[in-house]
Amino acid sequence: MQIKNILFPTDFSEGALQAMPYAFEMAKNYKARLHLLHVMYDIAKATGLSVPRPSAEVLYDELEPSVRNELEKFGLEMKKELEDVQSTIIRGVPYEEILKFAREKEIDLIVIGTHGRKGLDRILFGSTAERVVRHALCPVLTVRVVLK
Repeated sequence: MQIKNILFPTDFSEGALQAMPYAFEMAKNYKARLHLLHVMYDIAKATGLSVPRPSAEVLYDELEPSVRNELEKFGLEMKKELEDVQSTIIRGVPYEEILKFAREKEIDLIVIGTHGRKGLDRILFGSTAERVVRHALCPVLTVRVVLK
């Protein structure tokens, strides 16, 4: 089995923080390129609602620098141990963009944290990790939040 490209989608949540060491360690062990991906949730695309374009564009343009900064800081110490880490920010529906990115970049493994949502939260927000597991063309390692 060859693993050359590992995708670690992150929303900077507790679930992502707990999954991060797995992604970094696997990238280190396999000497694989690690792709850090953050998907900025596009409300208009996800809901089909009409959101005024100029104001939505301005909002995303204002958010992107802080998201980029957060992505660059994310796992900074662990990044130093890896040879090849690429960070990407995309706007869209998270699970759709994760799956599309995985296909386009020929990802061999996806490492993703779960939120462990239940009940109404799960119905309203769905599970990105669950949809990725269900539709990914490569193996997916999910890491569940462990409450301390």
